[in-house]
Amino acid sequence: MDARAALTEEAERRGFLTAWASVSLPEQVKTQYQNWLADGKNASMNYLLGETRLEPTLRFPWARSVLVLAAPHAYPDPGVPVGGTRLGKVAKYAWVRDYHRLMGPHLESLEALAAQLGVQAKGYVDTGPLSERSYGVLGRLGWIGKNAMLMRMGEGTYLTLAAVLTSLAPAEGEGLYPNRCGKCTRCIRGCPTNALLGDGSLDARACISYWTIEHRGLIPAHLWPSIGDWLFGCDICQAVCPWNRKAQDFWQGFQPQPELAHPNLEDFFTLSSHAFARRYAGTVFLRPGRTHMARNALIVLSNRKEHLPLVRQAAQDPNPVVRATAVRALAKFADWEAVAALKGDPDAVVAQEAQEVLALGV
Repeated sequence: MDARAALTEEAERRGFLTAWASVSLPEQVKTQYQNWLADGKNASMNYLLGETRLEPTLRFPWARSVLVLAAPHAYPDPGVPVGGTRLGKVAKYAWVRDYHRLMGPHLESLEALAAQLGVQAKGYVDTGPLSERSYGVLGRLGWIGKNAMLMRMGEGTYLTLAAVLTSLAPAEGEGLYPNRCGKCTRCIRGCPTNALLGDGSLDARACISYWTIEHRGLIPAHLWPSIGDWLFGCDICQAVCPWNRKAQDFWQGFQPQPELAHPNLEDFFTLSSHAFARRYAGTVFLRPGRTHMARNALIVLSNRKEHLPLVRQAAQDPNPVVRATAVRALAKFADWEAVAALKGDPDAVVAQEAQEVLALGV
């Protein structure tokens, strides 16, 4: 068995879907990506900048091919735990422990196998400057849907991607996986913020997932109605996709947990940042952190107009981002007395929010 076949067999034995692609991206892909960045559609995600994302050989001169791995995550809802304040929705991929940690050891094993076979290799689980989706397309693993995600028949868009750069020569091309989106535009029409551009890309500046996971600071008030019940991420463009209706496959290493699919919002207001980090260690909730999960929870609570006592508690939060968000949340409940109390907040942003809200009466 040659090295390519051995690595493929081992990856598939570990439950992954696999594909091989050349490390050299087509010029058209590079140009589209550079234009997307030039238009500012990456929002504040500056980690998406850099030449090595389009030219991995600048960092790894030996790299010639990419083994793309996909772990399906179309697992069922694990159910709502008893007790607590459990409102809001969490994106499906976050219902399990942090996929970086779950998939990482498997990539390390593939790197070790490659070394035994005399092959140089470097694996990434969404942690390095690689365009995993582009390599997935080049490797005929699937196509880029109108919701900007890699998708394939059977698993739909519920795919968590990883990649292993190798020194093996690229395989011969066999044509691309057929694009099965056709004339369907359900994802585009379903997106409440019009983030999907129709060409297989999105504008992160309008994406709910960007605002609830990546953005630091306050979320503009005009976006709150569109965010709706989304506490962390957003799955609307996947939920409406016909290819996801029958998707049920999920990788053996993924075990959805009720406390992640339906977290207790009280944790975000009662735990310190350190206690939050301990409570949610090994989960992707650490990406936004306690402060921004509390911010998101306030938006959900105000949109639903439920649990005013939690919102009032947030107005006393030690973090000004939470207090400033609480100002507008309190206004949604018409709790003007609580808003007025924040006019004298020691943080200028919080005080200004309170003054503006009182002046506008909204």
